[in-house]
Amino acid sequence: MRTNLDFSPFYRSSIGFDRIFNLLENASPPQKADNWPPYDIAKLGEDTYRIVLAVPGFGEDELTITHQPNMLVIEAAAKTENEAVQYLHHGLALRSFVRQFELADHVTIVGAKLENGLLVVDLKKEIPEEMKPRRIAIDVDTGKRAASKRIESATA
Repeated sequence: MRTNLDFSPFYRSSIGFDRIFNLLENASPPQKADNWPPYDIAKLGEDTYRIVLAVPGFGEDELTITHQPNMLVIEAAAKTENEAVQYLHHGLALRSFVRQFELADHVTIVGAKLENGLLVVDLKKEIPEEMKPRRIAIDVDTGKRAASKRIESATA
């Protein structure tokens, strides 16, 4: 499902947003979207976020978390099954997975923990000081301004 939106008018008045428009155009999920494992994304504060993945049966040594530029990748290898066990019902999905999350600029991983079968990844958006809005002073040349306002008298 592709969007039929035309972003070309935005290109005329915005600079450096090419990546955002590309993300919007490609935002549709793939045809065979795998919804495994289930996850939540929560906004905890103004600049803090949390991703929680349900990973029952996986230990911290079986999970890999990778932070790439603007991308968080969480993956796990399939667990090997015990051949000696005969299952009467096998409903636990302990299959391998790769889950990717697009991250905005300046989003960093604060930490990750595994508790009660849930992988919790905390994120924070930290805008560098030089990128925060600042007030620009306007220089005024006081010499020219004073000269232009002075009225000369016509005394002889």
